[in-house]
Amino acid sequence: MINEKIEKALNAQINKEFFSSYLYLSMSSYFESKNLTGMAAWMKIQADEEHLHAMKFYAYVIQKGGRAILASIEPPKSDWKSVLDVFEDTYTHEQFITASIDELVNLSLELKDHATNNFLQWFVTEQVEEEANVTKIIDDLKMIGDNSYGIFMLDRELGTRQPAPPAPAAA
Repeated sequence: MINEKIEKALNAQINKEFFSSYLYLSMSSYFESKNLTGMAAWMKIQADEEHLHAMKFYAYVIQKGGRAILASIEPPKSDWKSVLDVFEDTYTHEQFITASIDELVNLSLELKDHATNNFLQWFVTEQVEEEANVTKIIDDLKMIGDNSYGIFMLDRELGTRQPAPPAPAAA
């Protein structure tokens, strides 16, 4: 049976992950409106990944005998000053999610919930990757500056991103 404090914290994380998906879909729409279809596609994949993360938490809560409680999702931001501004907001949001995952890990350790701690380690690793990917894009954008050809080339590059392969089914 799942600890009540862990269940409540994991349900809050489910909401954060769904919000992340919603935010990245909003960013995708922004890029579509700017005819940056590669960046829009990159963000759609990001939105799909965040949805999958929410569902991992959802499934875990249920597997542990808890109940996944879905909360309201706040409307995400929908307008930005520039491409760089979008990715800087992405990085800030990923830092927020990393801090939230870290808090969950700390709670699992405090409560000696080794199963939840083990479950969370995948997310710890995932957040390192998420932050590194966005940092690389931000660095590229800072190097490019306002050069429209550079933005065009980065848009093309980001449009080549493929969705992550599905995780193997549990036995």
